[in-house]
Amino acid sequence: MTHDADVVVVGGGPVGLMLACELALADVRVTVLERLTDVDPTIKAGAINSPSAEAFYRRGLLPALREVQDAAMERFSSFMRQRQAAGVSGVTPAPRFAGHFAGIMLRGDLLDESDPDFGTPGPAAEVGLIPQDALERVLAARAAESGVTLRRGVTLTGFDTEEDGVTVHTSEGSLRTGWLVGCDGGRSTVRRLAGFPFPGTDPEITGHQAVVEMTGSEALGAGWNWTETGTYVHGPTPGRILTVEFDGPPADRDAPITAEELQTSLRHVSGVQDVTITKVHTATRFTDNARQVPEYRRGRVLLAGDAAHVHSPFGGQGLNLGIGDAMNLGWKLAATVHGWAPEGLLDTYTAERHPIGAWVLEWTRAQVALMRPESHARALREVIAELSLTSAATTFFAKKISGVWQRYDLPGSHPLTGRTAPDLELSDGSRLADHLHGGQGLLLDLTGDPDLPKRATGYGRRVRVLTADCPQRPELAGLLVRPDGCTAWAAGAPGAYDELDAALRRWFGVPDGAVA
Repeated sequence: MTHDADVVVVGGGPVGLMLACELALADVRVTVLERLTDVDPTIKAGAINSPSAEAFYRRGLLPALREVQDAAMERFSSFMRQRQAAGVSGVTPAPRFAGHFAGIMLRGDLLDESDPDFGTPGPAAEVGLIPQDALERVLAARAAESGVTLRRGVTLTGFDTEEDGVTVHTSEGSLRTGWLVGCDGGRSTVRRLAGFPFPGTDPEITGHQAVVEMTGSEALGAGWNWTETGTYVHGPTPGRILTVEFDGPPADRDAPITAEELQTSLRHVSGVQDVTITKVHTATRFTDNARQVPEYRRGRVLLAGDAAHVHSPFGGQGLNLGIGDAMNLGWKLAATVHGWAPEGLLDTYTAERHPIGAWVLEWTRAQVALMRPESHARALREVIAELSLTSAATTFFAKKISGVWQRYDLPGSHPLTGRTAPDLELSDGSRLADHLHGGQGLLLDLTGDPDLPKRATGYGRRVRVLTADCPQRPELAGLLVRPDGCTAWAAGAPGAYDELDAALRRWFGVPDGAVA
């Protein structure tokens, strides 16, 4: 039966749009269904981590993201100017920021940047302060340029799966597709209708995050603050507040958030009774509900982002976890659509991404435990705060928060195998990321050995071959980089190619004209 699209993605947030862009890059016909009629302006994540920044860099999105970051930095400066104008004493530039754990700030001057896990990110290291709504606009523009069909104001009502595809039912009719991917958030309709189990831990907190106009804010402490009744954050942009109360989840997650509700929470947690909220620009509730599906695929239905895993927002891991899902899944699903995927390739999506998702859930649970307003948690928080003033602890926490620790368990003996590919500076002035914009695999020959490029004979557009010099890394003879930027093979000397042949077949299938 003819399909209206090769893949239908439900959910047009950053994860769904990133996945759609990856699929379109591989010439897959993709339709995105989004129930909202415009980009969601609700305040959510405010930053991206290293793997996300590298992913966008490898797709040529860094210039657009730099503009977004410049605007974010101006808002930070505006917050400092407002505090100074209000006569708040002790307003000084904060030390270089390296992240936070449960609100405990990490000082960048204590970071050991020689740690090999930080690798060679190249220009991607210059971008991090990217608000989620701005990122969604950048990805929506890229999706439009790439030919993605984005249908806004459309709601998924159901779907029927068959052996050769999926019939998707929407508020505007039905369409046929080969594959369906749910990127529709923590209360995913796709996950529910497909029957994915969603085990985990129940929520214990009620959190609010908002951008408001208020009076009396000069009495609030800037940054993260712990009190006898909870935790609150003020800044680092004008009017931004966050409160956390530890007396159970909200009675109604979907009820409209009012200025009175935010004001009551802020006064309760901060103890500042004179602060008055006069206007709400954007607001959201959150909890620490932490759940994850055991498998990210059931037949022709897959999940990515919050549809596959939910947790508290502490540490800013959620958006980045979803972008990682999209990068990992995109090329594998495209290979499956085009029929060249080696056996089991699509199943490696769960195998590689599920452990990272499980780690994020534990990481956020630990932060909730540390933030509780009770004596044992306070004592432990003091210990962690003292530890964080050491270089070793700062480096440990920063590596976890930034995502540079992430590695897939791939076969191969070289230490780079399974890690993000280093952004090598090549002798012609280009960098490795410049050669990954097309979303293909890349075999990089750094020795000029004529036998190395021959190994990729028959892979056509699946694997691009590049011969170049990299004087700064003489210990590297070659790299095989997957479309998602992961190093699938690396060698330190010419001639060590048995592992390369296995990696090519494992990730890119059988070359044309060869016997499986």
